[in-house]
Order: sequence, then C-alpha cells, then structure tokens
Amino acid sequence: MEESSPQHRDPLHGMTLEAILNELVARHGWEAMAERIPIRCFSHDPSIKSSLTFLRKTPWARKRVETWFVAERL
Repeated sequence: MEESSPQHRDPLHGMTLEAILNELVARHGWEAMAERIPIRCFSHDPSIKSSLTFLRKTPWARKRVETWFVAERL
C-alpha cells in the first residue's frame, strides 16, 4: 500500500490564495467576509488585488482566510 505524501493531505494543495479569495467572495460577498474577518481590505473599497497584497504580508489574516475556506470544504 502506497503512503500518501503530506501535500496530498493538505486541503489547500494546488489552491492559490487568489482562487481561495475569489471563491469566498463569490459565495459570501465582501460584506460577510468583513463581518467574519474584520480587516480593512475586506470592508473599505475591497478588491482581490488589495486583499492579496494585505494577506500575503499578514500571516495571521491569511491563516484565518485559509482556515475558513478549508472548514467550508469539509
């Protein structure tokens, strides 16, 4: 029996941060995202570009977005 590699068990494997954001925005909208994760890039003139910039520089916020995304996929 072949053991699966750690990356195959990672639910985010193959997902870009941009794809995660696009899916969450399509599913919930910016307003709901700002309520769930109160960060300025979701609540004031939100865009994928500004959110990507912020989340790439802010590990705690990125982790919250990724955790939310994974929780919905389970």
